[in-house]
Amino acid sequence: MTFFNTLAAASISFLAAASLCPGKDVDWPAYGGDRAGTRYSQLQQINKKNVGKLKVAWQYDTGEGRGDAQTEPIVIDGVLYGITPKHRIVALNAATGALIWKFDSGLEGRGPNRGLTYWSDGSEKRILVGILSFLYALDAKTGRPVESFGKGGRIDLRQGLGRNPSTVSIILTTPGIIYKDLIIVGGRMPEELPSAPGDIRAFSVRTGELRWSFHTVPRPGEDGYDSWPRDAWTYTGSANNWCGMAVDESTGVLYVPTGSAASDFYGYDRIGDDLFANTLLALDAATGKRIWHFQAVHHDIWDRDFPSPPTLVSVRHGHDTIAAVAQTTKQGTVYLFDRRDGHPLFPVESKAFPPSIVPGEQSSPRQPLPMKPAPFSRQLLTADMLTTRTPQAHSWALQRFENMRSQGQFIPPSIDKETIVFPGYDGGAEWGGSALDPNTRVLYVNANDVAWTATLTANTRENSGRQIYLRNCAVCHGDNRAGAPPQIPSLIDIGHKRSEAYIDSIVRQGAGRMPGFPILKTTEVSALIDFLVKGEDKELKTASSSRQIPRYRFTGYKKFLDPDGYPAISPPWGTLNAINLDTGEYLWKLPLGEYPELSTGLKNTGTENYGGPIVTRGGLVFIAATNYDNKIRAFDKDKGRLLWEATLPASGNATPSTYQVNGRQFVVAYATGGKARPDSKAGGVYVAFALPAK
Repeated sequence: MTFFNTLAAASISFLAAASLCPGKDVDWPAYGGDRAGTRYSQLQQINKKNVGKLKVAWQYDTGEGRGDAQTEPIVIDGVLYGITPKHRIVALNAATGALIWKFDSGLEGRGPNRGLTYWSDGSEKRILVGILSFLYALDAKTGRPVESFGKGGRIDLRQGLGRNPSTVSIILTTPGIIYKDLIIVGGRMPEELPSAPGDIRAFSVRTGELRWSFHTVPRPGEDGYDSWPRDAWTYTGSANNWCGMAVDESTGVLYVPTGSAASDFYGYDRIGDDLFANTLLALDAATGKRIWHFQAVHHDIWDRDFPSPPTLVSVRHGHDTIAAVAQTTKQGTVYLFDRRDGHPLFPVESKAFPPSIVPGEQSSPRQPLPMKPAPFSRQLLTADMLTTRTPQAHSWALQRFENMRSQGQFIPPSIDKETIVFPGYDGGAEWGGSALDPNTRVLYVNANDVAWTATLTANTRENSGRQIYLRNCAVCHGDNRAGAPPQIPSLIDIGHKRSEAYIDSIVRQGAGRMPGFPILKTTEVSALIDFLVKGEDKELKTASSSRQIPRYRFTGYKKFLDPDGYPAISPPWGTLNAINLDTGEYLWKLPLGEYPELSTGLKNTGTENYGGPIVTRGGLVFIAATNYDNKIRAFDKDKGRLLWEATLPASGNATPSTYQVNGRQFVVAYATGGKARPDSKAGGVYVAFALPAK
């Protein structure tokens, strides 16, 4: 093993090594367990033999009800740090769940806020966390803002992106990552224009001063500039890191996956490959300088973001041990690269695909596909895969399917005809990330296996309440305002559920996966609300605030569901997979989750799931994630056998954490309720499990 590989392997397990001392406190100090993103713990007090005895040790109810915070808590020195549905920050006694302090920024956050970041130089201890468009630095002991950081303890992430900050929407849904005295962040941007560029930025953890910025939409003279139209950097946006990063602390290399460029589905104004969108970047963590990159989707018109943080691993190929980075995709595939130069460790082939027939669009003629490991989600929907849940559901699905295009990956959307996207826009893999056992080099990844559809339609130049909705909101909620629950809520009868003031704040600030629309004029927001609440289609005399109205627009994220609301395809609809990264072969694969009302007649369906797994030296894979059954489960990591399960107060759409305090190991899950059905139980409860105290 080379010196490089020895250090890289050591960096993965160093933080957890102390847990081999049975009575010692053991932290879960970072999002993903460590900065390598392994979601692995050396703890083994809870193991295959005794996991069935796990009981609730404590609960902390945030008191804010259901939300979609999706938080994976961190634990340092016996204190658990988490986030509430409204984005207050809490510090809890990790042994008892008792509240130590709570920080309220005065801003009411909504939607995803997946974690926090911890930094210490030995004397100072800080929690860094995003709330809406701001990055806060809090004293870890008191929860008070660190006044010397930015302005009054926070920095405004809308600043410094080369756009008017008052028209920019950026929210830190996934926490940044620490490298030495830097906090490095990406951010979530709108899927449609106008959207700010997705710069990767490093700030001083002490002062909030910007140290470096990497332009994912290159500017003149920068690498990748020629893959865009000449002036694209002045108007296009996104190509952002919203899902998290990993850093190899021994070599100082940062690994950053990025998403698609705006607009997602019609790229007439960004013709070219669009580097560095849909790219795994290897950057010098100290300077932001690019070391290597791999673009997984050229000129993305399918919203095929890299959806999850990368995982650092040392694998055995032949007689060599190689420091590698694993990256999962929405397409349901895994890439494995040599960390030093980005060379794929399994074959990747460039394959030809049909061109777009949409006027003005120029899709890429070729796309890369990894040949190994085999995909963990199905790749092509055929008629024999349609639902047989009932004869009526099958007949309905077959009739719909016969009017759709289903040809597999990278088939360009067409105008006014549905194209199957399978797996759907939410994966395949998602933001919860993968868990890695560094001892066996097995990667555990959960996946969705549900079909969605894509359709483009012509835009109009009118500027009315309805047209404002169609141009800005229908991309998610659909032309019919029905959305795709539970991920994207319906807006039908929204006026009976929410006040006009609430809707106004959501439109301006964003919520859930929805970005804010600060670019809209007051008159446009008013006309939009009149359309949503009263059905009035008020015509405006002023021109649209959009930079340019494209000729075509996306008609909304739509799942292929049967009339009863279940996936219109055969199960499994969600899976948990174990993949040996040495060989690229599957150790096991199983359905994950169930619909309680179907479990007596239709078993092993799996369900959509959000939030990833963790793996322990005790031989266990813990995962909650499933949308409808409110379960957290423990599986035998070697065999895939279910060894334990418990019911949470609500769906646990977040990745668990595990830690040890006072010699006792805990597993904690956040029951958010965020992806469950609208009529499901309220969430916002942290639940910790442990073996019965002796």
